[in-house]
Amino acid sequence: MTVDLLTFGESMVSLRSTGPLASGGTLNMQVAGAESNVAIGVARLGHTASWAGSVGADPHGEFILKQLRGEGVHLHLSVHPERSTGVMFLEQRTADLSRAYYYRAGSAGAAIARSQVAAAMDCGARILHLTGITAALSAEARDAVEYAAERAAGDGMVVSLDVNYRSKLWSRDQARSVLGPLARHATIVIASDDELDLIAPPQAGSGAAGAAGGEAAAASRLLEAGVREVVVKRGAAGAAVYTADAVIEAPAIAVTCVDTVGAGDAFTAGYLSALLDGDGVPARLRRGVLAGAFAVSTRGDWEGLPRLDELALLDAVRGSTLR
Repeated sequence: MTVDLLTFGESMVSLRSTGPLASGGTLNMQVAGAESNVAIGVARLGHTASWAGSVGADPHGEFILKQLRGEGVHLHLSVHPERSTGVMFLEQRTADLSRAYYYRAGSAGAAIARSQVAAAMDCGARILHLTGITAALSAEARDAVEYAAERAAGDGMVVSLDVNYRSKLWSRDQARSVLGPLARHATIVIASDDELDLIAPPQAGSGAAGAAGGEAAAASRLLEAGVREVVVKRGAAGAAVYTADAVIEAPAIAVTCVDTVGAGDAFTAGYLSALLDGDGVPARLRRGVLAGAFAVSTRGDWEGLPRLDELALLDAVRGSTLR
């Protein structure tokens, strides 16, 4: 069955605290994973989405599958008989700072292979969404990402690539050496403003890193390399999209921020869902910012993501109750 969006990567069990982990207390069990977050967000906004991945033959893996199926995400799944499902502890250390502790080395999710991805792609998709997280998990996972990007581009599929740099998985130099070549296959590149240097071609005379020149210069080099849209997430400052013809910007929406985890994935889901609806860049950017606002004003990676009929909710007066 051809779907609107296909993505793959590692989903983990996330155990969230409401205070310092060293002090103990209750932990809330949720599903976490950048790629599955996007799949859920796109599905909630009225489109079909598939996620390919591996989990362990354990209760954690069963929990993840139940959650994804419950959100209407189609699964291309393998259950690894020997590896465990990855686990993450997310500590809310202060009201303004959270820390993530990963227990994912050698996990089932890192074992995703080219053959599994190929089988998922054989079913067809309008958009292939990739992140730098999957490429950092293992040599096997990186091979799967590189294969998928090249195949999808060759098949004329829209390829969305979100940098999603994780310093606990690899260094910036390691990320740059892998993600730079991947960008050659991308239709849309999505990055935070501090991630652009990891994916943009080097600026002439600036050495391998090519970080000189700032956001606009990095976006220009990506466009010259064949990327159609460079989407820059600026957090509380909103977002921007660079195309060959224009730079479109949108401010963030004022909401009460309670949890920033998953906000970038929410933005991506909103942006790609509007693309699937045939909307132009300004409308895509608006929906991305709107989905991000839902994410930061609710707790959880994806639990607060909006459904299509809820997109207008944030137009209500702040603090109001709809009766």
